[in-house]
Amino acid sequence: MLLDTHGRIIEYLRVSITDLCNLRCVYCRPPEGVALVSHNEILRYEEVLRIVRVAGELGIRKIRVTGGEPLVRRGVIDFIARLTALDGIEDVGLTTNGTRLPKLAAELKAAGLTRVNVSLDSLDRESFRRITGFDGLDDVLAGIEAALDAGLDPVKINVVLLAGMNERDVPAFARLTLDRPLEVRFIERMPFGAEWAVNPPNPFSALTALEMIREEVGELYQEERNHLDGPATMYRLDGARGRVGFIDPITGHFCGTCNRLRLTARGTLRPCLLSPSEIDLKTPLRQGADDEELARVFRIAVNAKPVGSAPRKSASTGEGMNFIGG
Repeated sequence: MLLDTHGRIIEYLRVSITDLCNLRCVYCRPPEGVALVSHNEILRYEEVLRIVRVAGELGIRKIRVTGGEPLVRRGVIDFIARLTALDGIEDVGLTTNGTRLPKLAAELKAAGLTRVNVSLDSLDRESFRRITGFDGLDDVLAGIEAALDAGLDPVKINVVLLAGMNERDVPAFARLTLDRPLEVRFIERMPFGAEWAVNPPNPFSALTALEMIREEVGELYQEERNHLDGPATMYRLDGARGRVGFIDPITGHFCGTCNRLRLTARGTLRPCLLSPSEIDLKTPLRQGADDEELARVFRIAVNAKPVGSAPRKSASTGEGMNFIGG
């Protein structure tokens, strides 16, 4: 068991397998793009699998594969199959922008993937294009349907709240849960990339989104939290098949229950999303460290987890989420 210095059991590892992405979301990376990390800097699949195996022996039970956009990396289906076969790993999910799900959802399910989160910030074609730099809304919507048809469960939609860009989408997203078994989660935008962003979209609060749904769609009834909800507070509209969730890293305070670490594609362990602190795992791995040494690095990262997030004024590291891992 991995227990941090504040008594939290750490059993969740988010694993970034690439910094590449086929979208250019305005809050994630600058419009001109970013300098790509060299191929040798990125962990090989075999290295990731060894790290996850060691993590599983330490008590990690839940894995989420992220990027960048993980589905753009060659060989991802075979990697998922090998990942889900590791002893001790009980749940493997994936976060994606959904553009490649129409072709890959069934293969991912067959490879052992259990759940999928689709990042989608607008249901309006022009707003989607403005946010992502790509006219691909139809592909993402088809990907969501393909994930449902493949039997991935749950299928979650992550909506980053962006003032002046997607307020009008909030009620429409909530209505998706009425007749589909979807979980739509509204997320307050975190302050990444503030140094390079030109007129970055401002966040608006999860509470504002909640009140918009109550006013325009119907009453929301809060549900009991389960361990798979993560930091989201979940609700359900009357008679709905799906659920609506709210994640409030800016206005709320859920750091005290954080149970995760992040493995970046560059081979570092990040104890806290909103802190720039990272622990190098790739160097000892490539210098021939045995499993016990890798386990020691994991314990260092766990002990470095703060009880709360970094101060808001220093939370932005200047890196986009493609480098950190979504």
